[in-house]
Parts: sequence; C-alpha cells; structure tokens
Amino acid sequence: MKLAKVRLADGSIRLASVEDQQVRLLDLARSTSIRSLADILHSENPAATAQRLIDETSEPLPAGAVKFLAPIDSQEVWAAGVTYKRSQVARMEESESGASHYDKVYTAPRPEIFYKGNARRVSGPGEPVRVRYDSSWSVPEPEFTLVASPKGKLVGYTIGNDMSARDIEGENPLYLPQAKVYNQCCGLGPCILLADQPLDRDATKVKLSIHRGGREVFQGETHVGMIVRGFDELIGWLIRENDIPDGAFLLTGTGVVPPDDFSLEEGDSVSIEITGIGTLTNPVVKSAKPV
Repeated sequence: MKLAKVRLADGSIRLASVEDQQVRLLDLARSTSIRSLADILHSENPAATAQRLIDETSEPLPAGAVKFLAPIDSQEVWAAGVTYKRSQVARMEESESGASHYDKVYTAPRPEIFYKGNARRVSGPGEPVRVRYDSSWSVPEPEFTLVASPKGKLVGYTIGNDMSARDIEGENPLYLPQAKVYNQCCGLGPCILLADQPLDRDATKVKLSIHRGGREVFQGETHVGMIVRGFDELIGWLIRENDIPDGAFLLTGTGVVPPDDFSLEEGDSVSIEITGIGTLTNPVVKSAKPV
C-alpha cells in the first residue's frame, strides 16, 4: 500500500492511498486518534489503519486530478552517506584532503549520518529544489529513503533528493553542513510505500534523469541492492543516543553521480524514479549572488 498527502481541485488537503494511478481518499473522521499521515505511519499496523480509513463513499480519483505534496509532517530528515561504492569514489574525488576519511567510513562499523533538515526545508513534487548561489558545482543525489517511527521501526519508503554542493564539501569536509543543509535542499515524495511486505532490494531500481531546455542532459541508474548496509542497521545508528519523538526520514545514500564536469543550473528539471514508489520531479532554482 502507498500513502500520500494530496491537494484536491478545491484546494483542500487530504490523505489518500494510491494504487494503479488511482487515488482513494481517507476519511479521518472515522478515527478519534488519527489526525495526520504521521499518525497512520506511527500506528501499530499502518496498512490496516489506512485501510479502515478509506472513504468508500467517494469514487477513486485519477492521480493526475490531484497535486501530490511532500509526505512529511513534523518528522526530522536525516541522511546517510558513502553507502554505495560509487558514492565513496565520488566523495574521494571531490575532496583530496579528506579522501581517506570517505574510504574509511565505507567499511567502518559506524556509518556517516548527518542532519538534513526539517519540513520547512523540504520540497514536494513539482516544487523547486535549490542550488546555493555560492556553489559552482552542485548536483542532485537520488536516494532511497527510509521512514522510521518514533520507536525506530521501519514503516515505509519514499524518494529523496539530497541536493549537494560538491565544491563546498570538497574544499573541506568540515563544510558538510553548509554543502547539505540550506533552503530547499531536499526533495521528498510523491508518496510512501508501506514496509508491510518484504522488499526485493536488487529489483528496486533508482533512476535519475536531468533535463535542461527540454533535452535530457544526464541519465543514470542503480539499484537498492548496491547499498552495503542494512536498513535496520542505519536506523539503529540514527537513534543511538538520539531520540526521534516525531519519527524521521532517513536518506540512504546515492549510487548515481553525474560526471565531475556537470553542475545543475537554474531552470533544470530533476526526476528520480524508484520502483514501486513512483517519480519525484522538481525544477531547479538558483539565486543571483547578492551585490
């Protein structure tokens, strides 16, 4: 089952289940305890809870008749790095001085985990993601994203775009927060695939496509089986001495990296498709450098 936040033609925001390009609205009036998507995700059985709330009195809507919103409420957003072999190589290439650190973290028991932002910094489908004005080498990072409950239980998956200023991080690894955390630095959506069935990691493809002026200028693909760490392992490190009372989204790293001579520009369009979840598309904006 997939769950989403959607805006209807009348402007109202509803929760919905999504299947076969059809949207079934949920009726929260049927419950005294469910008031948000996070409430469903953090319930004892999210799939059963959502199923009980489907509004059987309303007809299914075509997916194109609604606007999908970022599926986030008050959760924090975190990210893990250097989890694919390709990203290890890319991070070493961009940071000569810190290359050995990235090499070591790939095989170390403790993964790299960093804070990415909150709902205010997240862009949903169709909303812009940003390149910092002080970066001349920025890329999208398509990431399979885990959804964790406050107790650290894996409850779902979504698509994440970990926007990154590679030149800033490459100048000095200590600049990682500035390279990763800023306005509109993360995309999430379009929906959450509940983790109520086993996931075939090798069959779960992650595809990145970048368009500029109506023309595709980059395309790459990997699969989730290339992630060297377990999902429960990553969540376990996230919640070690770190409470997540509102739950969290955890981006799991990237295995698709554009070439070193590529940087996003104003007006580009980034699309990330993940098997079983859908496609997240965002336009790219970049402010002019202040005078």
